[in-house]
Amino acid sequence: MKLIRFGDVNNEKPGVQLANGTKLDVSAFGTDYNEEFFGNNGIEKLKTWLEENQSSCPEVDDNVRLGAPLTRPSKIVCIGLNYAQHAAEAGMEVPKEPVLFFKATSAIVGPNDDIIIPKGSTKTDWEVELAVVIGKKASYVEEADVFEHIAGYMLHNDVSERAFQLERSGQWVKGKSCDTFAPIGPFIATTDEIKDPNNLNLWLKLNGEVMQNSSTSDFIFNIQQSISHISQFMTLLPGDIISTGTPFGVGLGLNPPLYLKPGDVVELGIEGLGTSKQNVVVYK
Repeated sequence: MKLIRFGDVNNEKPGVQLANGTKLDVSAFGTDYNEEFFGNNGIEKLKTWLEENQSSCPEVDDNVRLGAPLTRPSKIVCIGLNYAQHAAEAGMEVPKEPVLFFKATSAIVGPNDDIIIPKGSTKTDWEVELAVVIGKKASYVEEADVFEHIAGYMLHNDVSERAFQLERSGQWVKGKSCDTFAPIGPFIATTDEIKDPNNLNLWLKLNGEVMQNSSTSDFIFNIQQSISHISQFMTLLPGDIISTGTPFGVGLGLNPPLYLKPGDVVELGIEGLGTSKQNVVVYK
């Protein structure tokens, strides 16, 4: 199943995207895609509900805006330097355990919404990432049990301001959390749709030129290792997002470095998780 949310900003409704691409409004199901939905077997309940009600669900026109495919979660936990080749291009040692940081949930936008270059930015960068959506409360989870706690997967552009992140005092969160720095979607693919999240092609283009093209098989820490590790330090709640790192090919790693500017167009995708497209604009 593919979960979508659609409509104007702050007025999105829940929907599903069928295998043939048709989008349906499922707001009559009675709940949005939030912590309660994911934590109370909402995906299975929605599947059952659709068996009887799909024919009465209104279709959603392709011209309608897609929002983030879930409501604002309690947290976004990100993993840095989780691809071997990306660690090399960043000039950093391969980490001995997952490098964790937070991204503010207020950065979340729809998959095709604009990226806004923030005030004072000189080094806004792109990062295609596989994001995991937690489906069941997770604390001290063993690697073997991780997949029981996953609701699904989605595409994430972990937009980053490198000067804020690396050249200012404090932690990376400042360079990761500006408004619009977390375009997610177009949909959440439930776990039955993705056979092996540790072997998915992912790519990103800037103005039509391929900048990133790799596979999650280059993970330093795979999905099981990453989520088990995170759960040793905090409780993951249903709907929480785990962003699993980016492969090589970011602007920071080029020689000379290349950063986003107004008028740029970023397109990205992951095998089985669709594509997204963001226009880059300056803060006004």
